Amino acid sequence: MARLALLSVSNKTGLIDLARSLVEEFDFDLISSGGTAQALKDAGLPVTKVADYTGSPEILGGRVKTLHPRIHGGILARRDVPQDIIDLENNQIRPIDLVVVNLYPFEETIAKSGVTLAEAVEQIDIGGPAMLRASSKNFAHLAVLCDPAQYDEYLQELRQNNGVASLEFRQKAALKGFSHTASYDQVIASYLAEAQQYTLSGTQLQSLRYGENPHQPATWYQTGTTPTGWTAATKLQGKELSYNNLVDLEAARRIIAEFTDTPAATIIKHTNPCGTALGSTISEAYQKAFNADSTSAFGGIVALNRPIDAATASELTKTFLECVVAPSCDAEAQEILAKKSNVRVLTLADLSSGPKDTVKAIAGGFLVQTADDIVADTTQWQIVTERQPTDSELAELLFAWKVCKHVKSNAIVVTSDRTTLGVGAGQMNRVGSVKIALEQAGDKAKGATLASDGFFPFDDSVKTAAAAGITAIVQPGGSVRDKDSIKAANELGLLMVLTGVRHFLH
Repeated sequence: MARLALLSVSNKTGLIDLARSLVEEFDFDLISSGGTAQALKDAGLPVTKVADYTGSPEILGGRVKTLHPRIHGGILARRDVPQDIIDLENNQIRPIDLVVVNLYPFEETIAKSGVTLAEAVEQIDIGGPAMLRASSKNFAHLAVLCDPAQYDEYLQELRQNNGVASLEFRQKAALKGFSHTASYDQVIASYLAEAQQYTLSGTQLQSLRYGENPHQPATWYQTGTTPTGWTAATKLQGKELSYNNLVDLEAARRIIAEFTDTPAATIIKHTNPCGTALGSTISEAYQKAFNADSTSAFGGIVALNRPIDAATASELTKTFLECVVAPSCDAEAQEILAKKSNVRVLTLADLSSGPKDTVKAIAGGFLVQTADDIVADTTQWQIVTERQPTDSELAELLFAWKVCKHVKSNAIVVTSDRTTLGVGAGQMNRVGSVKIALEQAGDKAKGATLASDGFFPFDDSVKTAAAAGITAIVQPGGSVRDKDSIKAANELGLLMVLTGVRHFLH
């Protein structure tokens, strides 16, 4: 008797090719439900509808299709248990050798604007997860596929093993099945629970060499069923990504996402920018960012918001870099970068989309907050000094403010010509950050702009900035001593604006 395969998929990628190989190469009979059965029929493949096989029609508008003993008995039967075989025969149930299932697109549904609870609920799959769990449990006797990416590997298994998938493959596929249903349930639970319960799960993508230090094991997980963010990036060349690489790449992505209208480049060291700049071309932007602190740029992580061209690639090869990421990379640029084979070059078409929440583990639990993705709006800023900004000064203040948002607090950033000149990051007091940023800027601080992620509790930092040549300051305000800082700015002829928004980054 021919073997039996059950195919019931929402994502029909690769379905017809898989089914044709099953029928023509390996003599499988096919049973299927709903749209999957119709797709197979339209392709000219012989298929029996689940309703015809079970003798029970689809009911409740399609909510009940595969929940039937002839389906689950065929999936769960143990071929080495005599009573199971007798039960199959007594109930006219054929054993099922392959289950191909993927689930209703719940995650994609709730991501749509304006989706209602009722619409979301109808995309909660019941029969699919039941079949996935049942077939994953019984991997000793059948194979389960839940991802089109598995199809070719399964067919190769059949071709190499006399038409039978190896136990090793079946167990690996079962793990993927359970991981798929776990992730699916987590998304549903989070959606329904809203703020009352927060669950986090992921599928292991790869083990990393180590974490922040060699004695710390580390693993990279993918959230959701569809690759997004760094899991969707393409690595063109270079060594495997490390834990620290990924952390720094995410910091670089967050900064570069602030700039969309103009070519921009940032260079990251230990999650802080050592150089960020805008330019008329991406090559110019990178050179300005590099020259902002060429010493710290050594071994840095570079993010660009424009494709890598030959001119930029040539500049990138002039120093040692850990990673480079851009939306794309042209062929000539790839050839140039190949000369530095160890540098990790990645392309990620969407550098602007990031996680909606940030999660930090603490003893006994974890903390969740929404991402700091508020968009700066200069029309809401308050100009508090007598001196008013020119359009150019306002643009410079905005650039400095956007960069400062992504520097570890206490954060101070000095800029000029849309280029960072000095960065004071992660100091225990704001005065210390001011001194570091100004010292790094040196003589270039004359006529430059200074941004602070938090308010100035005293006027001393304003006076220090003015003494170094700073002419404009942007800060959130909110101190009981704001009037002292404003007074000092007026007396020293500075421009000062208050954003009303704080950007601490711990």
